[in-house]
Amino acid sequence: MPRTPADDVHPILPGCEAWSSPGGGPHGALVLHGFTGNPLSMRPLAEALADAGFNVEMPRLPGHGTSIEDMVHTEWDDWRAEAERSLDALAARSPEGRCIVVGLSMGGALTAAVAEGHPELAGIVLINAPVAVPAEMVTAVAAMLDGGMETMESIGGDIADPASEELSYDATPLRALLTMMEAGKQVRERLGEITMPALVITSRQDHVVNPEDSNILAAEIQGPVEHLWLEKSYHVATLDYDRAEVESATVAFARQVTAG
Repeated sequence: MPRTPADDVHPILPGCEAWSSPGGGPHGALVLHGFTGNPLSMRPLAEALADAGFNVEMPRLPGHGTSIEDMVHTEWDDWRAEAERSLDALAARSPEGRCIVVGLSMGGALTAAVAEGHPELAGIVLINAPVAVPAEMVTAVAAMLDGGMETMESIGGDIADPASEELSYDATPLRALLTMMEAGKQVRERLGEITMPALVITSRQDHVVNPEDSNILAAEIQGPVEHLWLEKSYHVATLDYDRAEVESATVAFARQVTAG
C-alpha cells in the first residue's frame, strides 16, 4: 500500500510543509517538488500562481522535508500516489475550472507521468525534469546497493545564488533513487501520450539533470511545446537567479492554457 506523508515519523523541517491556497479563481495548479527536496523549493512559484488567482495544491511528498530516515522507506509509487491524491483534491476545489501541473526535477518527471494519465489537464510545466537516465548510471546505483551501500553523497542544493538554500537532504537514498530511475523509463516511453500544451524550462548549467533531457521532452511530447532556456541558474531554478523569469513565464503559460 502506498505511503503518505502521515506515515513519516520525524517532524517536518520548518518551511518544508505542504501548502495550499484558495487563489480566488476557477482554475487550479498542482505544484510538485523534487527528489530529496521539499515544498520550500517551490513555495515562491506556488505563491506566484496563487497571487495570479489559481487554486494551489503543493504536497509534501512522502519521506521528504523531515529526515532521510523517512525517505529510505519510500519509492516512486508513493510519490506518484501522493501527486494523484493532490490532483484529485485540487480538481474537487476547482469544479468549474481547469488544472495545470508544475514540477521541478523529479517533480517534473511526476508531472509528465500524471499528464500521461490525465488528458483533461490544461497544460504542464516541466522544470529541469529528468527523462533519460543513462543505463550505466542505473547499473552503478544497483551495484552500490549490492555492495551494501544505502546512501551516497547529496545531489541537492545545486543553486548558483549563494544567498539561496533548498534545505534538501545531505545524502541520497539509493533504493529510492533506483525506483525513480526505473520508473523514468516508463515515463519516457509514454511521452507521446501527452497532448496538452507544455512549457519546458531548462537551466543551461545543471549539475544534476542533463539539459539534453529537456530536448527529448520537447521532441517527444505531442502537444504544443514552449521551451525556455535559463542562463544564470543551476538545477533548483525556482530559487536561483532566474526565479522571477520562471515565475512570470509559468504564470503567463497557466493563464494562456486555462483561458481557451
